[in-house]
Amino acid sequence: MSKLTHFDAQGQAHMVDVGAKDYTHRIAVTSGYIRMEPATLKLIEEGGHKKGDVLGIARIAGIMAAKKTPDLIPLCHPLALTRIAIDFHIDRDNNRIHCRAQVETRGQTGVEMEALCATQVALLTIYDMCKAVDRGMVISKVQLEKKAGGKSGVWERSTHSEAPSA
Repeated sequence: MSKLTHFDAQGQAHMVDVGAKDYTHRIAVTSGYIRMEPATLKLIEEGGHKKGDVLGIARIAGIMAAKKTPDLIPLCHPLALTRIAIDFHIDRDNNRIHCRAQVETRGQTGVEMEALCATQVALLTIYDMCKAVDRGMVISKVQLEKKAGGKSGVWERSTHSEAPSA
């Protein structure tokens, strides 16, 4: 197992030095979903929410979150992001809205945290906009699906087993 990189030899937290790493095209894809009452999903889908376009606002919130990640996660490097895409899929059978974020850069460190923040905040925005009609919504399974670039290459969830339960 690899060692934790955000701690020095004395166990003190520090920002990892990426100065000697190569600049490469780096991509991270994350996903998650929010489950809600059927009536809430219908309200969003039909555009009948009095606050406006729920998914459009959630998309913008996810993009903003990716850009602000180093302000939220203390040891993340500020990155020049080259692409942020947030997509939603309505799953009527399970009363869910699935979110997928893809974040890219050409840099010395990966964009997994930016993509995870984008997915979380997009889903939180849906919750915030709809909580007046459905406080029981549940955000679930926010996870890294794929990362590419850098020395470690490509990692895909489909080729790795799930992490053990705690």
